[in-house]
Amino acid sequence: MLTLEWESEGLQTVGIVVIIFASLKLLHLLGLIDFSEDTVEDEMEMATVRHRPEALELLEAQSKFTKKELQILYRGFKNECPSGVVNEETFKEIYSQFFPQGDSTTYAHFLFNAFDTDHNGSVSFEDFVMGLSILLRGTVQEKLSWAFNLYDINKDGYITKEEMLDIMKAIYDMMGKCTYPILKEDAPRQHVETFFQKMDKNKDGVVTIDEFIESCQK
Repeated sequence: MLTLEWESEGLQTVGIVVIIFASLKLLHLLGLIDFSEDTVEDEMEMATVRHRPEALELLEAQSKFTKKELQILYRGFKNECPSGVVNEETFKEIYSQFFPQGDSTTYAHFLFNAFDTDHNGSVSFEDFVMGLSILLRGTVQEKLSWAFNLYDINKDGYITKEEMLDIMKAIYDMMGKCTYPILKEDAPRQHVETFFQKMDKNKDGVVTIDEFIESCQK
């Protein structure tokens, strides 16, 4: 629920919080965060999948998860995604389940593109693990860098007002009736203007990753 303070000062924070919240909900719905103490066998052997994940040891070295956690994550991932990859439509279906009061389609599209680091139209187990590793256990700077990548829709290294506006509108559409007080139609654009006044230090009309991280840390 958006407060008056958030409305006037910090929708950067709203965006980042929604990213993390939505990712946790996605994990829950996929059955990936039931870290029970049950013995988990190594389930990396899959006879019928199209995509086979990298060795556990390599993923353990690259991420901030233990081998046991990766085994549990993979068990849930395999159960829900037998093909070994998640496509964009699956992302959209999952998000529609826990944001039924709004339209999460556009936000799910942007988030999918942020997880799809090699831009091949699918999110593999490796892609998912590396994104979650940053969101759940990364440093502040790593999380902000990931968020910058989300806002940088065309991946050219800059955030424009139009890109930030697209993300803000997508967040509002996803929240739907949960926003309070009811926002005016031009509220997202007003927020973007406020953000750029704070973030665009050299007033060149775009926000670099350094400007983004510095402004958010402050």
